[in-house]
Amino acid sequence: MNAMLNFERLWGERRDHVAVSIDTLIVAGWTGRDAAAIGHHIEELAAIGVPAPSAVPLFYRLAATQLTQVAHLQVLGPDTSGEVESVIVSLADGLWVTVGSDHTDRKAETIGVALSKQLCSKVLGPRMWRFDEVAPHWDRLVLRAWVVIDGERLLYQEGPVAGIRSPQDLIARCCGEAGLPAGSALFCGTLSAIGGVRPAGRFEMQLEDPVLGRSIAHAYDIEVLPVVS
Repeated sequence: MNAMLNFERLWGERRDHVAVSIDTLIVAGWTGRDAAAIGHHIEELAAIGVPAPSAVPLFYRLAATQLTQVAHLQVLGPDTSGEVESVIVSLADGLWVTVGSDHTDRKAETIGVALSKQLCSKVLGPRMWRFDEVAPHWDRLVLRAWVVIDGERLLYQEGPVAGIRSPQDLIARCCGEAGLPAGSALFCGTLSAIGGVRPAGRFEMQLEDPVLGRSIAHAYDIEVLPVVS
């Protein structure tokens, strides 16, 4: 089963609009370059009952149909939250980058990380940049996320992608010399949450390229569906 998505692609002075079919979704976890930062994130999640990983990094295969670009996300129960990430999309003409949210069920995460990730849709932004254009200054890209909780907009995550393993490193680890197959999307990992992981009514995400003076942004409201038994 494939996810059908639509993107505006920008490279150089050009742009186009494409419909993209994704049949492989990989979410990389525990991808920090700094062992201390990884430990902090493990402790952050341990505080809400999430067991430590068996190895770092880990690569979770999820259903590609979980990918979406909605502005209104429905989730089951009150225990989910977003995570801003850079996302590499492999197409027939090469690698592209966008922004995404690895929205996750935190209650289910205490049982199993792979299960928790499968339970929520993964939201992607509406634009992509050619990866070759940003690769030379990749570490200067900045990830940011804001949440709206009880009507207040708060900075939730912020930092350079330099703290996360590079896409080339992650692709080599998960796919080997063959590289990321066309039709694949790879979530590259996230940053620690400012003030701790917590649910919100709205999630806003941004990938900024300060070198080329541009950004990719997307936001979605979160509707909590009741859990009945």
